[in-house]
Amino acid sequence: QVRLVESGGASVQAGGSLKLTCTASKRVADIRCMGWFRRTPGQGPQDLATIKNPDILTYADSVKGRFTISKDYARNTLDLEMNSLKPEDTAEYFCGAGWNCPTCSGGTCTTNSYWGRGTQVTVAS
Repeated sequence: QVRLVESGGASVQAGGSLKLTCTASKRVADIRCMGWFRRTPGQGPQDLATIKNPDILTYADSVKGRFTISKDYARNTLDLEMNSLKPEDTAEYFCGAGWNCPTCSGGTCTTNSYWGRGTQVTVAS
């Protein structure tokens, strides 16, 4: 059982940066896989990045080179550093966790994962 709470969402200008935080209710070192995801009313949820123990990282093509996912073992958080933000990045960002890496496709996300409620990111053009 793990509870996840996202924070850090804000409104920023295109080209700007933002750091999101997902605070977990247990040691993130003990969570095999965690990830960041985003959804919009029209597009639905999509995978952005995952980190699986010990240090296996994956990124979606849309954010590769711009976003960085990491765990902060001292704070028990999953962080997402977002750089070179684009208007297309506007979405609700949420985190997930589980033994298997959480993933979203076809409008749904894995139900055998734990999910946060999300935090809004708005990028102005």
